[in-house]
Amino acid sequence: MELMNGFDTQTTSVGVGGDTRRRSGSMKQKLLWTACAGLSGMLVVVCAVTTAESKPAESATQQEFLKKLAAAAVERTEHVVRYEPGYVGIPYPGGDVPADTGVSTDEVIRAYRTVGVDLQKEVHEDMKKNFSEYPPIGAKPAKRPDTNIDHRRVPNLMVFFSRKREALATTERPEDYAPGDLVTWDLGGDVPHIGIVVDRRSPTSGRYLIVHNIGRGPKMEDVLFDWKITGHYRYFGPPAPQQTSGERN
Repeated sequence: MELMNGFDTQTTSVGVGGDTRRRSGSMKQKLLWTACAGLSGMLVVVCAVTTAESKPAESATQQEFLKKLAAAAVERTEHVVRYEPGYVGIPYPGGDVPADTGVSTDEVIRAYRTVGVDLQKEVHEDMKKNFSEYPPIGAKPAKRPDTNIDHRRVPNLMVFFSRKREALATTERPEDYAPGDLVTWDLGGDVPHIGIVVDRRSPTSGRYLIVHNIGRGPKMEDVLFDWKITGHYRYFGPPAPQQTSGERN
């Protein structure tokens, strides 16, 4: 802006000399704008490349994991499940409510179990060590972890995925959501919901579909932007245990 003001002051003269200086100033101004535009374009390209490079792409193993998770979610739509939000005592680990009942979180839990990840166990292990990091839920919040219900609550899953550094940006761009991603919503009145992005597209919008249970059992629907998105995650399960030198030998 200071350079532009400098050019402007050169155009205040009158007469032939003033006209020449105005044209000269105008040409310099155009050259400056061209140079600035070119520099800005270079900066945008550099920044875009830097951003892309700073976020490592998923490995082949991770891509295969997401593919299998999405397939497991699609398979869940073949099951008849009655929406049942009640508290149920279940075994630990590997516990589940009756197969013909469940809520939105149960479909996520079951899909992950299919690919070898027990969210009941993973959430409980983290809550035991970091209980204060999780939100109080209900009129009488629990004072300690509960393996029967903790992993079945959307707010707890949101904290868990975030703590595992698996949170992604929440945007209104459908291309930012990929098969295997988890999405949470606020249905209104602080009622949380969760679903899994799968590798099937809507024939009308072209968006990836969502497998979720909002009360009619597991369904595959084009509902990504039907409600306010509150979270976006890509969770690959716990890291594989590292082998010791003795085990490698």
